Amino acid sequence: MEYDEKLARFRQAHLNPFNKQLGPRQHEQRPGEEAPEATPEEALPELPPAEPEFRCAERVMDLGLSEDHFSRPVGLFLASDVQQLQQAIEACKQVILELPEQSEKQKDAVVRLIHLRLKLQELKDPNEDEPNIRVLLEHRFYKEKSKSVKQTCDKCNTIIWGLIQTWYTCTGCYYRCHSKCLNLISKPCVSSKVSHQAEYELNICPETGLDSQDYRCAECRVPISLRGVPSEARQCDYTGQYYCSHCHWNDLAIIPARVVHNWDFEPRKVSRGSMRYLALMVSRPVLRLREINPLLFNYVEELVEIRKLRQDILLMKPYFLTCREAMEARLLLQLQDRQHFVENDEMYSVQDLLDVHAGRLGCSLTEIHTLFAKHIKLDCERCQAKGFVCELCREGDVLFPFDSHTSVCTDCSAVFHRDCYYDNSTTCPKCARLSLRKQSLFQEPGADVEA
Repeated sequence: MEYDEKLARFRQAHLNPFNKQLGPRQHEQRPGEEAPEATPEEALPELPPAEPEFRCAERVMDLGLSEDHFSRPVGLFLASDVQQLQQAIEACKQVILELPEQSEKQKDAVVRLIHLRLKLQELKDPNEDEPNIRVLLEHRFYKEKSKSVKQTCDKCNTIIWGLIQTWYTCTGCYYRCHSKCLNLISKPCVSSKVSHQAEYELNICPETGLDSQDYRCAECRVPISLRGVPSEARQCDYTGQYYCSHCHWNDLAIIPARVVHNWDFEPRKVSRGSMRYLALMVSRPVLRLREINPLLFNYVEELVEIRKLRQDILLMKPYFLTCREAMEARLLLQLQDRQHFVENDEMYSVQDLLDVHAGRLGCSLTEIHTLFAKHIKLDCERCQAKGFVCELCREGDVLFPFDSHTSVCTDCSAVFHRDCYYDNSTTCPKCARLSLRKQSLFQEPGADVEA
């Protein structure tokens, strides 16, 4: 009986948290008091079907048994990556909208939504020792999270092992380096030069010699020589200067000066800095071909066709700017990748010249030209009403300034048949009438009007 009494006292002092009702004799035991004797029926009461809160002698215990953990949680709470979490957040929002207002289920769904957003924020901005963004020498370095990509550090010229090493990439010039090499960087970001000085070196390989560089690398100032002692000197075909093996990796790039002057698209060896600069400048329209090399249009027929198409598009632009249907259809966005085509017909980028050489630009620009002309001459009645009648013969179909058989006056923008214009006179008759009218208005009374 002594063993049974000890067992009863133990059961009384340590209540089973899974008992959902307390017996009438179960109460908190004060220090020094002896636990009352309990029967087995009182110590292990029968579980009722209801689900009240579980109570212990010291605290309220909620083990979460009232929730159905075997059902699919609202909002895919077990999502682990960013994409799944975003899908889970959208699903949870939809569930919240469908549930009754101020209901317990809706409140639980709101709590789940908060947890999902917190977890998404943790994945996007992990709490690590090293910051995600570093700003050095106008570089804006972003910590890379990819572990499988094999890259080379631009500072120490060694492989970056993503599985065991932390590395950064500049969002402006794509300069890559180890985290341990960040504080050793001496090269400023090339994107700053592009934003402040967007122009090419248009002299072909302007070499000045190693003596002008004091026999040092043009970038990092390390001693170099053509004999390879102490370091090999490598020439950049774009700048004409010499670099060390750490600043010049024998990368190949197309040289703009050779393209403009010789129509030569063969890649040449350039330094790392020149390669990044040329890559960032490739789509910038900074080449005025008529001023740099006007004879190029005599030898490259494709450039003549491109210039004519661009001039026609500039003549079509006023029709679209005053046409509601064209603005709703956003026809001018067909040239959103080449915005300078709807601004002028003189500026070219290196990418434009590459596409001309490959034959891509002529085909795409012809399709856009046909689409624009179809809208003006066939589809839109408002644009058709803005056509012209020949000022000389006043016969034939309605003329538009971008038609191939018309001529346009540069002063008054009047449109004529090309044959009529050159057969009668090289002077616009409309401009002649306007000049005579101005003379008659400003002539003194009584004076003879000149014929």
